[in-house]
Amino acid sequence: MGDLGQLAGPILLFAVFIIFFIVLPQRKKIKQEKEFDSGLKKGDKVVTKSGLHGKLLELNADGTCIIETGAGKMKFERSALSIELTIALTKSVTTK
Repeated sequence: MGDLGQLAGPILLFAVFIIFFIVLPQRKKIKQEKEFDSGLKKGDKVVTKSGLHGKLLELNADGTCIIETGAGKMKFERSALSIELTIALTKSVTTK
């Protein structure tokens, strides 16, 4: 019973570390992704994870979207849209 008591402290500390530094930030990121995805609308300027800039033309129910770029229209998965790059783009446009 004494060995188990000695291990309880480090195990509890490890569990708290996992919760605060892995689980909670991941939940926050998932919530931000859902809010970003639900807030998208036609005409929004977006950036894909590969760096392609464009304007949303269509948001399809099957998880895809049509983006208009200088090269024409392209179809992407919605998961290819970058939250961080799109937010940075909108911030830079509003500050100019």
